[in-house]
Amino acid sequence: MVNLKDIIIIDGLIFSINLVLSILIIILERRNPTAALAWLFFLVLFPGVGIFFYLLLAQNISKRKIFKYTKKEEEIYIGYLQMQKKLFEKRNFTFNDPLMEKYNNLILFHNKLSESFYSQNNIIEIYTDGNAKFDALFKAIRNAKNYIQVQYYIFKNDELGSQFIHLLAQKAKEGIKIRLLIDHLGGRTLNKKSYKPLIDAGGEVAFFFPSKLRYINLKANYRNHRKLVIIDGDTGFVGGFNVGREYINLKKRFGFWRDTHLMIKGSAVVGLQIRFILDWRNASKKNVKIDHQYERYLKDNYGYGDAGIQIVSSGPDSINEQIKQGFLKMISMAKKSIFIQTPYFIPDESIMEALKIAAVSGIDVKIMIPNKPDHIFIYWATYSYVGQLLQYGAKIYIYDKGFLHAKTICIDGEIASVGTCNFDIRSFKLNFEVNAFIYDSSTTKRLESIFKDDLLDCYELTLEKYKQRSKIIQVKESISRLFSPIL
Repeated sequence: MVNLKDIIIIDGLIFSINLVLSILIIILERRNPTAALAWLFFLVLFPGVGIFFYLLLAQNISKRKIFKYTKKEEEIYIGYLQMQKKLFEKRNFTFNDPLMEKYNNLILFHNKLSESFYSQNNIIEIYTDGNAKFDALFKAIRNAKNYIQVQYYIFKNDELGSQFIHLLAQKAKEGIKIRLLIDHLGGRTLNKKSYKPLIDAGGEVAFFFPSKLRYINLKANYRNHRKLVIIDGDTGFVGGFNVGREYINLKKRFGFWRDTHLMIKGSAVVGLQIRFILDWRNASKKNVKIDHQYERYLKDNYGYGDAGIQIVSSGPDSINEQIKQGFLKMISMAKKSIFIQTPYFIPDESIMEALKIAAVSGIDVKIMIPNKPDHIFIYWATYSYVGQLLQYGAKIYIYDKGFLHAKTICIDGEIASVGTCNFDIRSFKLNFEVNAFIYDSSTTKRLESIFKDDLLDCYELTLEKYKQRSKIIQVKESISRLFSPIL
């Protein structure tokens, strides 16, 4: 039987550990006082439990070099980046579309900060429905001649996942090189039996940041949120769709799953391939090489169209938050309009301030979020942040047809970004993400047209409606927003 003395000792021990951990948080999180305060509040509110979650979620990996080029890759790829950098610095780059010359500084920014080369010989197809996306993807896979590289955050053990695995296994039997990379947390429903057909056929499977424990991952906060497929080095897919039945509208809870995914043909696919191989090396621990033809793809300017693209990655291995800073620069360059679609809107102060300045300056700021929450605390935090922007003249639309999972931003009908990065602190700072930054007015206008079509399935959240929300909703917002830096 536990007596009062034991209880006092246990309480004292928990208090001491909490105190020490609180001091450590203040030291370790000194660059982010908002996150530090959120964690401190969490520790005080949930002593003991808070310790567990901090140790589970708050590791810092920004100083680790977890993705590495080979010496040959550095010689070719970094050399090519340096050559492009000089052209953009001297404004000597020849643009296929003269309209894009005004974005020279944005391209240079990504060249320096994200090691992202600029290609302008691509064609882009846009998919907003999961069935159409997977039809196109499976068709491209069936036509593969050399290799297929697949990477997803969520890959479920259901009918779509099984169909995908068996298609890859079939291609592996034909002698096509198959590599499948899945985030360990996002692929937790998979077991060895589910992907055994692919292994037996000669394919390779790896998991990103795996854990020896089935349900506890000590890197739970640092997940690979990227969704990439590269086929034969010249066809690539990137966007928001994962692999699971909900993404093809078969889950009643979400209804119609509205997402945005791109199929790219052209030399920008080299950027996707480089990203995949760097992730694959880390996960598989194998010293594989990037397709030997990529040097030709870069230098011979091969391609299918004239859309300009930079593939930009970000993640907790870097302190730069490259995709977020790209968004900031795009917002600051806007002259007429900013259209954003995102399932989660929990921006940091820099994004909020940039959007407030844009809206109050007369720029048409439109933000679309879903009505159906998949994470309840994130939903109410999102509601809080968009409500604040209403006061500055931004227009907020609530998508009511199903679940909106698209991650897009369009600026002035000229440039855009589509990828895996949400407008939230988790995507900006904690997840490994990848986006295509698009310098093509034709593609951007198509994305804006899709946005306007989606408005037909939205209702507008006006400032008047927002002020009429119930006290219960206000409490939900306040609690969720308090913890938003660590959601």
